[in-house]
Amino acid sequence: MSKRLRVRNHKVVLNRSGGGDAGITFVLSIFGIFRFFPRYYVIVQALKPLDELFMFPPRLYVINPTLNNFGDLFSLMGDSWVPFSRYIFNTVFITLCGTVGNLIFASMAAYSLAKLRFPGRKAIFQIIVMSLMFHSTVNQVTHFIILSAFSWIDTYLSIIVPSMATTMGLYLMKQFMETSVPDTVLESARLDGASEFRTYLIIAMPMVKPAWLTLIIECFKTLWNSGSSIYIHSEQLKTFNYAIQQILSGGIARSGAGAAATVVMMLVPIIVFVLNQSQIIETMGSSGMKD
Repeated sequence: MSKRLRVRNHKVVLNRSGGGDAGITFVLSIFGIFRFFPRYYVIVQALKPLDELFMFPPRLYVINPTLNNFGDLFSLMGDSWVPFSRYIFNTVFITLCGTVGNLIFASMAAYSLAKLRFPGRKAIFQIIVMSLMFHSTVNQVTHFIILSAFSWIDTYLSIIVPSMATTMGLYLMKQFMETSVPDTVLESARLDGASEFRTYLIIAMPMVKPAWLTLIIECFKTLWNSGSSIYIHSEQLKTFNYAIQQILSGGIARSGAGAAATVVMMLVPIIVFVLNQSQIIETMGSSGMKD
């Protein structure tokens, strides 16, 4: 006798007991608390006066909340010999250019590898997969030699161009295009007279929207949090995160301002993630499915 499936809101759901649902919810809640706790602690630290910051054992709540740490942060920002607006501009410019460039190159290369047939396609993809095994630190000497040959050292390009060529985004887009973009749809567009670039832009890209939104968030987070770089020497070209690290290096008297700066740096990636959360969940749920 076949088991009966439970019905919830007129939809057939998996045959799982109520206890199983409660257990899964409990486990996920525990993991969610552990993931949220570091962010909560950072916010609490930013609201503590200096005497509470050094209490032992540390407390997970604020006795006398204050916003003075944020005031100290902005005061230190105003005393910098390089305007902090310059650091912020550098961060925003590098993040936007690197993210947009990474999306364009990764998606176009992924479309070519997933949907076009040409000699050496599989070999190229295998090289890309093998490159994922190497940490970026291993390639720094090679990167420095190449960037120096192009006279890009101490320029924005030394950070923007390498960020456009990250293979993880290419791998993600390629795998998603293979599973989510039917060949029949592309063939129909070509028969209607659409060029290959138009087929990629109008047909393929909207169908893999969750994938490229996930790629945007990951690349944005990486570039936004980038600190000092061995390729940038001029103070006027350094990022906001580097300036925050300089503030933190000023000693324990700046601990409150450093905690406030951490909150400021954390807010922007969180906002970007929240705005695109549903698309990321769809990517995770669909990346392993095939027709």
